[in-house]
Amino acid sequence: MLIALSGLPGTGKTTIGKALAAKRSAACVRVDEIEHALKQHFEFDQEIGPAGYVVAFAIASSNLKLGNVVVADSVNPVPESRQGWRDVVRAVDGARLLEVEVICSDENEHRRRVEGRVPDIEGFTLPTWSSVASHDYIPWTEPRLIVDTALLSAHDAVSTIEKQLESMSENCPRSP
Repeated sequence: MLIALSGLPGTGKTTIGKALAAKRSAACVRVDEIEHALKQHFEFDQEIGPAGYVVAFAIASSNLKLGNVVVADSVNPVPESRQGWRDVVRAVDGARLLEVEVICSDENEHRRRVEGRVPDIEGFTLPTWSSVASHDYIPWTEPRLIVDTALLSAHDAVSTIEKQLESMSENCPRSP
């Protein structure tokens, strides 16, 4: 199972992703960490392009092939990055995908979170509110679970995702 968390910075993806990964003993693949490592150790410009996603897709694929649950944490701002996760699942026999868009519908709360965050990756520069507010984020057209962190705590968001996973298991059980 690949659980792909998407959404703008500061919506709560990482908080939810870490909690979900811990609860499920899942591999956690975070594009921010991959991109930061690439920038720190190689001569990438500010815009790293799709490189972080390509690495994340490979790590997710390797873990899915081992039978591990994977929680992927990334903005996924464009249809191509969203399709990348679908392609990973399609290439791994028996793998399934839950796409989750994490939003914060209260703009003031979202801004407060972005401006009050402390980096959890050493040397990582967090985005400003201005960069988040102007982020190129193409609206979804595909079905997905939407989790609004203006309305749900991180704990409740994880519970909502867990319920969706249970529903998926009931509707599409794995063969023995």
